[in-house]
Amino acid sequence: MELLKESAQEWGIDLEALDSTEDVENLKAKDKAAENHLLFRAAKRYIGIVDDWFKDKESLFFETAAAAREGVNLEEALEVIRWYQYFISAKVFRAIRGKAGDDEERDDAFLKDSDGSAKIALIAMDRSIAAWAAIRHYVTDGAKGVMDIIAFLDSLRQAVEKTFPNARAFIRPGFDSIPK
Repeated sequence: MELLKESAQEWGIDLEALDSTEDVENLKAKDKAAENHLLFRAAKRYIGIVDDWFKDKESLFFETAAAAREGVNLEEALEVIRWYQYFISAKVFRAIRGKAGDDEERDDAFLKDSDGSAKIALIAMDRSIAAWAAIRHYVTDGAKGVMDIIAFLDSLRQAVEKTFPNARAFIRPGFDSIPK
C-alpha cells in the first residue's frame, strides 16, 4: 500500500480524491440512467425472449443430427445465441453509461469507449441474427417465433447504430485493421 501511495504521489495522483462522495453519486446516477434507457431495457428483453424460445423448443436439442444432414450447423448456431444472449445487454449498458461520460468530456481527439462497447454489441447482434437465421432454415414448427426474434434483434441493432453512429468505425486494437 505504501508503494502504491508513493507511486501515486510521484505521478501527482491524489488517491483520496478518487473516491469522493460526489464521484460515487455521479456514477450511481449514470448507472440508474443507463438502466432506465430504452436500449438497455430492450437488450434485457432479448434475454427473456431467448430463454422463452429455448424452453419452448427443448426437443430441438435432440434433433441436431437431422440438422447436420441438411447442412445447418445447429449446435454452433445454438452456442452463438447462448454466448451472446447476456453479452448484448451488458455491452449496450456499458455503451449507454459511457456515452454520458463522453458527452461530459467532449474530447473528439480520442476514440470513445462508448463507441467501442456499442461496436462489440453490434457485432454480437450480427452474429446472433446469423445464428437465428441458420436455425430458421431448420425449424419447421414455430418459424414465426424465430422470425420475431430476428426482427426484434434487428430493430435493436438499428437503434444502437442510430444512437452510436460512429460505433462501426471504432478500431479495436488487436482485432480490427486500421484503414490505410
